[in-house]
Amino acid sequence: MKKWFGGMFVLALVMILVLRYSLMGIQPKKQSAYSFFKNHPANESQKKDSGSIRSSEMQVKKVAKPSIKTPLVNIEGLSDLYSSKNLSEKESKALLVWAHLRTLLSRSDALPGTAEGVKEASIAWNDLSSTIEKEKSSKYSNTNGSKDRNCPYSVSILDQTALNGVVILEIPCGLVEDSSITLVGIPDGHHGSFQIELVGSQLSAEPTPPIILHFNVSLPGDNMTEEPFIVQNTWTSEAGWGKEEKCPARRSVNIVKVDGLVLCNEQIVRNAVEENSNASHPSSDMLNSVSRGVAHGSASFPFVEGNPFTATLWVGIEGFHMTVSGRHETSFAYREKLEPWSVSRVNVAGGLDLLSAFAKGLPVSEDNDLVIDVEHLKAPSVSRKRCVMLVGVFSTGNNFERRMALRRSWMQYEAVRSGDVAVRFFVGLHKNNQVNFELWREAQAYGDVQLMPFVDYYSLIALKTIAICIMGTKVLPAKYIMKTDDDAFVRIDEVLSSLKGKAVNGLLYGLISFESAPHRDKDSKWNGPMLHIHHGPMGQDILSLETLQNSLSVGTRKEALSFLN
Repeated sequence: MKKWFGGMFVLALVMILVLRYSLMGIQPKKQSAYSFFKNHPANESQKKDSGSIRSSEMQVKKVAKPSIKTPLVNIEGLSDLYSSKNLSEKESKALLVWAHLRTLLSRSDALPGTAEGVKEASIAWNDLSSTIEKEKSSKYSNTNGSKDRNCPYSVSILDQTALNGVVILEIPCGLVEDSSITLVGIPDGHHGSFQIELVGSQLSAEPTPPIILHFNVSLPGDNMTEEPFIVQNTWTSEAGWGKEEKCPARRSVNIVKVDGLVLCNEQIVRNAVEENSNASHPSSDMLNSVSRGVAHGSASFPFVEGNPFTATLWVGIEGFHMTVSGRHETSFAYREKLEPWSVSRVNVAGGLDLLSAFAKGLPVSEDNDLVIDVEHLKAPSVSRKRCVMLVGVFSTGNNFERRMALRRSWMQYEAVRSGDVAVRFFVGLHKNNQVNFELWREAQAYGDVQLMPFVDYYSLIALKTIAICIMGTKVLPAKYIMKTDDDAFVRIDEVLSSLKGKAVNGLLYGLISFESAPHRDKDSKWNGPMLHIHHGPMGQDILSLETLQNSLSVGTRKEALSFLN
């Protein structure tokens, strides 16, 4: 009986298993990583849905449908950038990607600031075109139209007084990292305050140039009850004055740092807090300090009436820094579209006897006619239908020295000189016509610069990434595409060696910063809008052509390839 019961149980179990498998439908197709994340957005990941397989299949079908074509809008100045110019075939090699970006720039969902960057670029391009024509005419007439055209390393002025007027120190080609401006002067407290301003480049059609940095020093003058202070700010014709930063601050400012330096010197902050707490109970030492009359300000305040000072304003990676008589006093983070490369002059005004002003570490453009090894530094011709790798280098207009350093270092690898690897600099236009002209001469001399049809604002840097992808697919087809910066040293031999034997499909090398987050300060240069196409991690990124092609979803591929074509 027990054997009969056991046999029936096993038979029933087998029947159940057979029936279950026979009723099951076709297994759902294995999803790619893209489809998985596309069909499982983060905000719905916690939802429980018994019909998840069915909804997943429906969403995959929806992705396969072509998306609605993004409408194009009329951007002011865009037609000027693409109007016919009197350029030779050789000159046009610096604009190979230029034509492919027109549709992208006129999209209604373009990056914020695209319209402004294009409008300013059109003015800069027209000014540059006029300068190029004048240069050609001067060659034909045997006149020296290029006299003193190079960007100098330093500029200076001596024995200037800023009482009723404004003293101006011209900065020919903007500032770069580690540039510095040193002022030697004596404050005149009777006039109350003095100002140091970094003024931005002004296009021919702009009414008023922006103020990249406003550094205002307020002294008490004859009123000894007032406290001295420093105010830093920016100004643009569109937005007016920005959010001011005052020093000494009534709170600790050590939390926020710029290039690792505090916004306000700790001694000034500490002294301001102590003075505020002791204001109602002045000590005898404080009264004696005031009675001496040596200085109307705080003992730790860097500027004192009648006392000479040496102040150095230097350019960091993240902001401007002021050092007075050897001590760091203030730091000021760069703000969006107000960057050091666009500085054109220094204004000094108010109650200050300016003894001297000296700017050094300025971007220097080499005279290509005097470069001995210019032929050895030129980009080699790429005769192959498809090179092994295209290296796109992010650079700004006045970073002349960085580009020359790359040409003389890792761009001399045999793979680069043979044409297997093509290296191209992607540079936006500058608001300074002198810089644009020097950049144009550099592009013609070395053949490795690609100009972008927009002003080189950091907020538009993602467009350069797209331009590099276009270059590596439509202009100089390459098996691999790499992005890097002009301050990086690339071991081309090691990169190529590491790529050998790797699967081409799905190849993407780069840096993932797990502890970083986007900047959401709208005034910051590094601000990342909520809807933002990221230009890629800092450093180097490599992807294969197949990865670039396959990474596009079915729904967006046609639209994306429309401007690649």
